[in-house]
Amino acid sequence: MKKYFVLLIMLFTGSFIFCQTIELPAPQKTGGMPLMETLAKRTTVRSFDTTDISLQQLSDLLWASFGVNRSDGKRTAPSANNKQEIDIYVLLKTGAFVYDAQDNKLTQVATEDLRKAAASQKFAGDAPVQLIFIADLSKSGNGTEEEKLRMANIDCGYVSQNTYLYCTSAGLVTGARASINRDAITAPLKLKPEQKIILAHSVGFQKK
Repeated sequence: MKKYFVLLIMLFTGSFIFCQTIELPAPQKTGGMPLMETLAKRTTVRSFDTTDISLQQLSDLLWASFGVNRSDGKRTAPSANNKQEIDIYVLLKTGAFVYDAQDNKLTQVATEDLRKAAASQKFAGDAPVQLIFIADLSKSGNGTEEEKLRMANIDCGYVSQNTYLYCTSAGLVTGARASINRDAITAPLKLKPEQKIILAHSVGFQKK
């Protein structure tokens, strides 16, 4: 009986740890670099320091990329017919999470550090944060898979540019890449067949 009780405790504890939720601080929606200056300084960086960004910066980053900016649930980036089919998965040293834009939180989907596994180039794995943009084609309505993917690629581009602009404005650096070790992260992230990995962004501070 005692062993059974201990086992239940272990299972409950393991489940609690795995289902960790990170409540993000409210995003800061004012300040930052003026738009024209941000556009003038926007660039792609391929060399990252391993220093962590703050939880506030992470919240601001995710909100700027594809957060909710209106009371009707619409977002900071457009999507075809407002399908909002792009999900942002966040790879951190503490595990992998999916961004819940409506509730401004991160829900853990994997406990292992997948940053280096996802990165097909070494520089990408050095960054403290990797964002994986995934299109859930089950949200895309009617049409062939090819048609849905075409629109998802366009919608993902809007989100990606928001990521670039926020990072530039906030003194962070980023680099988008379509080169991702998809096979290495599909199973750990528990992706469904209709979820397609589109793009990744490494985010952090530039290596001196």
